[in-house]
Amino acid sequence: MRQVIIYKGEDNYWVAECPSLPGCISQGKTREEAVANIKEAIEGYIETLKQDKLPVPKEHYDTMMVAV
Repeated sequence: MRQVIIYKGEDNYWVAECPSLPGCISQGKTREEAVANIKEAIEGYIETLKQDKLPVPKEHYDTMMVAV
C-alpha cells in the first residue's frame, strides 16, 4: 500500500504523486486514468529498485486536513 496525492494540474490533467517514492509522478486526462497510471508507475519504480538491488523505501507519510 502506498499513499498517493492527486490533484488537478494547470493543464487540466490530473496529477498523481507517491511521496514515499521520490520522483514517482504520473498523470491522466481523468482522475481514474491518473490513478491507474500511478499504480503502474509505483510498480515499475519498485521493480527497478529490486532489480538494481536497492532498498525499497517504506511508506512513511501520514496526511491530514488542516483548516486555515
